[in-house]
Amino acid sequence: MPLAQASIERSPSRLWQLPSWLLAQAALRGQRITARRFDVVGMRRQHFAILSALADGGPASQAELARELRIDRSDMVAVIGELERAGLVRRARDASDRRRNAVTLTPAGVYALGQLDAQVEDAQRELLAPLSAAERAQLTWLLTRLVEHHTAER
Repeated sequence: MPLAQASIERSPSRLWQLPSWLLAQAALRGQRITARRFDVVGMRRQHFAILSALADGGPASQAELARELRIDRSDMVAVIGELERAGLVRRARDASDRRRNAVTLTPAGVYALGQLDAQVEDAQRELLAPLSAAERAQLTWLLTRLVEHHTAER
């Protein structure tokens, strides 16, 4: 038995009664599955988040992306640099504010995002394998309610 599986099976029974603990365990497994899938195409979760934000919202400054995605600004500079070197984004001075860089998705970035979307879909299928389609939809709905509620609290 793998060590991780053995340790979870030995977890105190009262933890198994805590939705917060169960959510954390599921999130950890989801992150591992997704990271493994992203490795297949040489990408990381932050790459997917940035490409997704640019695809949804269009060009944005590095600072805007950092705030929206909750990525530390110094980390954002490094990740944008990786994406730029790969030809997936273009960074240029913003025409309306020369003090900031506008980050734009390139055609190669659109293609890479499509590859990442396929990996994410596979990861979701793997993570949620024991659930029916209706249960998956219900879980997504419930988690959305939780996240929206706690996001509104800030």
